[in-house]
Amino acid sequence: MKHLARLFAILCALGSLSVASAAPPPNILIFLADDSGWGDYSLNGNTNIRTPNIDSIGRNGAVLDRFYVCSVCAPTRAEFLTGRYHPRGGVRGVSNGQERLNVDEQTIADAFRAAGYATGAFGKWHNGSQWPFHPNARGFDEYYGFTSGHWGEYFDPPLEHNGKPVRGKGFVADDLTGKAIEFIEKNKAKPFFCYVPYNTPHSPWAVPQEYWQRFKNDPIKLRAKPGDPEELDHTRCALAMVENIDWNVGRVLKRLDELKLADNTIVIYFSDNGPNSFRWNGGMKARKGSTDEGGVRSTFFIRWPGGGIQPGTVVKEIAGAIDLLPTLTAMAGVKRVGDKPLDGMNLANLLTGAQRRGWPDRTIFSHQNGNVSARSQQYRFSNTGELFDMVADPGQSKNIAAEKPEVAAKFASAVADWRRDVLGRTAAPAPNAKGKGKGGGLPPDDRPYPVGAGGAKFPITPLPARDGIAHGGIKRSANAPNCSYFVNWKTTEDKITWDVDVVTAGNYEVVIHHTAADAGATIELSHNGSRLTGKVPVVWNPPLYTNQDTVARPPAESTMKEFRPLNFGTIRLEKGRGALTLRALEIPGASVMDVRAIYLTLRQP
Repeated sequence: MKHLARLFAILCALGSLSVASAAPPPNILIFLADDSGWGDYSLNGNTNIRTPNIDSIGRNGAVLDRFYVCSVCAPTRAEFLTGRYHPRGGVRGVSNGQERLNVDEQTIADAFRAAGYATGAFGKWHNGSQWPFHPNARGFDEYYGFTSGHWGEYFDPPLEHNGKPVRGKGFVADDLTGKAIEFIEKNKAKPFFCYVPYNTPHSPWAVPQEYWQRFKNDPIKLRAKPGDPEELDHTRCALAMVENIDWNVGRVLKRLDELKLADNTIVIYFSDNGPNSFRWNGGMKARKGSTDEGGVRSTFFIRWPGGGIQPGTVVKEIAGAIDLLPTLTAMAGVKRVGDKPLDGMNLANLLTGAQRRGWPDRTIFSHQNGNVSARSQQYRFSNTGELFDMVADPGQSKNIAAEKPEVAAKFASAVADWRRDVLGRTAAPAPNAKGKGKGGGLPPDDRPYPVGAGGAKFPITPLPARDGIAHGGIKRSANAPNCSYFVNWKTTEDKITWDVDVVTAGNYEVVIHHTAADAGATIELSHNGSRLTGKVPVVWNPPLYTNQDTVARPPAESTMKEFRPLNFGTIRLEKGRGALTLRALEIPGASVMDVRAIYLTLRQP
């Protein structure tokens, strides 16, 4: 079977064999870490940490030595899903709706589901919350996790299962892994596509004590570059979270062995951007958020024990998240869906050894908030116009643009062409441009949040606080919109609005996830002439979860608490775009309530 599968992989890579005439199609298992840097793994030389299970994927398969993602989370996910640069799919940022992937983009999950695969995703989605942006609308039959950019609760967290709110059990990464294993067990007799996008080691800095105790008093021998402001406890907690991921990856790999699925399962592990704090990263320049090497280079390990990937393979050619869709569909013999041109390349021949010469010297572009850098096999051209020889100077310490003006000019021209093609313009945005509609050099984002677009098949529409706008004295619980909630609602002039488009007219059950220090306020929900009024019935004012964090979270991140559902009644909504508005008519106490989300459930079309 191993020899047949290996032959199948090589011939599929060459385009000369169909799935129907060869071995069973391979399963696909993809692990994606969140905010883990290239240097967070022992296989890459970090002696501060032990990651034997993750390392085993690279040792028993291939390492893509120079693999590039985006500098922040949602864009990388979009590029993995589509094989296209993220601005093409409308992904402009990480919150306020800018993380949504346009509905006319076809995803890798769409392709595998069309080919008969069972498809499941377990973890952080970060490409849209409402149907048709929700993962269940983007090719995944099964979804368990959260759709936000980052989450504020890591122990027994509030999550969702196929759109319905649920409560997780235990540490979030452990819980997500358990659900992924259940999916694999359920679909062991058919090909499956299992995507496990963890939300660690993204902050908040929280990890089970058994992992923290390994690092709590560790001196941390390998450190960030001189001059970088490393916070050692942040480093310790990030590494502890990566060791927890390693344990969870080991759980899944062990279960594949027990189910005798390992030989014919393609397993991939990578991260979505550079490290979320300054720590050892192989001497690379910068971190998450930057388009320099340290912000966009990720570890990448792939194995296929019974396929065409030989253990110990090291691919030196540059590659990126945009390459995964064309590569995996080719290796599995799956026809991609949609007809939009891809930016990625099929790496199958490099992975299987079918091609070692004649590979083109390509350029991979990195974009963040209007800043664009370009990477070839030898050079990086920075967003400020500096040129670095990445072979001789991997730490980007010497700008050689003046020494090689022809090379710099060629890159500048390529970046200008890329801007015109992908962003629709040549100039970068004004410095420090922020807010919805800026989009990092993209045209303004005028997409409303759809309500009822899933019809009876997917009747729930979540409208979290991160997608809303506060008016008057209302504020967010912290500056970062993701996983925030609205506070300081005290007057009848205050209000919260969501820019929505009601796609399906009907009666909607309204549930508000809230806390309230005072009871009795009369509130109104309205949209284009439809109104629903009711009262805040009781006081529900729980304490903040101050005991969840291993290391204190930064002020920019919200400290969470237990929100309860307030069953507010039913409102009739007609088709059309408009502001869904929540305001108070009477306030007998000092405040109205804090609001984390509104859920609208279509009950009668």
